[in-house]
Amino acid sequence: MTEWKPLRVVEGLPLLGGEGRYRVRSRSELGVLLEIAYPAGVASPVHSHDHDSHVHLMSGHVIGTLDGEPVELRAGEVVVHPRGVPHSVVAVTDSTWLEFKSPPTIPLA
Repeated sequence: MTEWKPLRVVEGLPLLGGEGRYRVRSRSELGVLLEIAYPAGVASPVHSHDHDSHVHLMSGHVIGTLDGEPVELRAGEVVVHPRGVPHSVVAVTDSTWLEFKSPPTIPLA
């Protein structure tokens, strides 16, 4: 497992309200599993990816949007951000999730 790295942008757009952090948990030619943490109040702007992202919230509480519709996750819940679909996320409380991206990509710090 790699060390934590700062997360300041997503898809070239700056995070709002501060910065998160991430680390690579595992990687193969088919995908990458990231652990991502946002302190309360940190948010991503609306963005989309050229990959599918499966998000499993391990701790905390996040709200956001998926294709313009509201989404809310609490610990243990899962959401999929399909390729090309606009979405956003805001950490209501300090939150940590696992995010599997396929094909494999990692965010730019």
